[in-house]
Amino acid sequence: VRLDMYKIFNPPPAAAELAGFIVEQSEELAKAVALLEKSNQHVLEHCVEVNRLENEADRISRIAIAKLFEEEKDPINLIKMKELYEVLETATDKAEDAANVLETVVLKSA
Repeated sequence: VRLDMYKIFNPPPAAAELAGFIVEQSEELAKAVALLEKSNQHVLEHCVEVNRLENEADRISRIAIAKLFEEEKDPINLIKMKELYEVLETATDKAEDAANVLETVVLKSA
């Protein structure tokens, strides 16, 4: 999905917060991958953090979408913002999927 086609020029604060979770998850995944050959326990710690961040992103996304449906009167803008939230939340889900794969690799090599 290309968000530039939606012409979202001023994303809401919740979108920035969700993007921040994606950045944090990416950093945790990078640390976990770097540790794969060294310390399996520390890999799992980073995976747990990625999962925690995903849970927090889910919470923020649900609140933002609920608020959107309560407050947004323009149906076109509602659709655009809902799509933005869903794309960002999907990215956090994918990071969690990657962390789950790393956990599986660590547990199978133990």
